Amino acid sequence: MLKRLLSQNEFELLLPDQTGAKEKNTDKTDIRLVYQMNDTIESFLVFKEARMTGTYKEDYEGAIEASFYRDGDDYALVVRQEEEDCVVTILFKTLELETNLYNYGDIAHFWRKGYENLRQLEFRIAVLWDKYEYLGEAVCNEEERKLVQLAYFPPLNYTCYPAVSKQYIVPRDNPWIPSDGAFSLMKEMAEQVGDRKIEKWIHFYERYPYPVVARCLAVLLHRNAHAKVVDLITERLKKATSVYPNRSFGEKEDENIGKLLGRAEKRKEELERAGIHAEVLHEEPFTTAKDTLDFHVYVMQLKKGIINRKVLIEEISE
Repeated sequence: MLKRLLSQNEFELLLPDQTGAKEKNTDKTDIRLVYQMNDTIESFLVFKEARMTGTYKEDYEGAIEASFYRDGDDYALVVRQEEEDCVVTILFKTLELETNLYNYGDIAHFWRKGYENLRQLEFRIAVLWDKYEYLGEAVCNEEERKLVQLAYFPPLNYTCYPAVSKQYIVPRDNPWIPSDGAFSLMKEMAEQVGDRKIEKWIHFYERYPYPVVARCLAVLLHRNAHAKVVDLITERLKKATSVYPNRSFGEKEDENIGKLLGRAEKRKEELERAGIHAEVLHEEPFTTAKDTLDFHVYVMQLKKGIINRKVLIEEISE
């Protein structure tokens, strides 16, 4: 894990006094290195009984050079932040993985407009895939291990409904190639809601797995007639993630968040009484490490248009 992180030029330490470039000469303590951070998980590699010497620039983004060796009873990791010519050495006894799993079924980031419900679905599937890819089955429940296959279903991944702008997409190998597991899962859900047309299209796509067919199927997913399939995927993902705890930001902040969510639920009830399908969603920061996000609460309205579903995002304020 450490080798993989360093090969990607990722080296973000969590220190008690992160204030730019620092000369460090710490007593023995546990030092955490950010491993995987997204809405599903906050995970760290923990250097146990560690001492740190040298200079570490907290906000550095650039190439690093790392070496690892044994130093008596300790291990030593030496990292050079090349562009700043800063070198830091961490001496430690053992290296452990710390994982904190969170509920991400109602999290949303509205970075791109249009078909927001499908873009949020793509985003949740993508962060689930990241969790699965970096940390494996051990951090995923049985339902998540099934749903992660949807990352290999192009009509629902970033090839058709990207949640972020092109420059922020982390490309995967062969994103246009669907998996057998994805086909099986999508056929199962289309059959469950009785959507014969989508089911036939999936069989056709399985026979002719080309991008043009994927795009045609993606178009169908934002039609009113096929909303039940999309809603079922969304509900299954929400149910799968509901077993994890919500992030906590302290008693006072959690109380304020609860009030905002309460207002959003009341607004949702009003809309549903008017026959409008609605979801309460929120955007939240990480509990640890660097993050610039604030907490936001939204109600996403899904209205029937003439042919397509129309999406309206309403932010709930204090």
